[in-house]
Amino acid sequence: MEKEVKKTKISGKYFAGVGRRKTSIARVRIFSGSDISINDRSLEKYFPLKKLQKIVSDPFKLTGLSGKFAISALVRGGGPSSQAEAVRHGLSRALILKDPELRKSLKAAGFLKRDPRMVERKKFGLKKARRAPQWRKR
Repeated sequence: MEKEVKKTKISGKYFAGVGRRKTSIARVRIFSGSDISINDRSLEKYFPLKKLQKIVSDPFKLTGLSGKFAISALVRGGGPSSQAEAVRHGLSRALILKDPELRKSLKAAGFLKRDPRMVERKKFGLKKARRAPQWRKR
């Protein structure tokens, strides 16, 4: 079974933003147009869950710019939820470069905050990050 890959050639002036969440990194570019492309796939193909599609498009809904910009995003690392939030973060940063007036509303919604929470590493002598072996008296 072959993957359907749609190479989108969007050219012209763009605004770029880098978004991060956990181990996901998204490089987002916004152009004039209305197409959303993530890793050369449409938004619906890359994020089939409506919840994740909503996370990606939240900055547009908040600012009232739905359908006015084309998005091209390259996402690496992490899982689907983490990637969607990384795209949202990068998209918000790119929108601020386009129009600095949007900063106040995006910041109030928390879209500019880089969520620093990461998985805690496993320590030696323990079974997981904090789980110690069961203690027995006798």
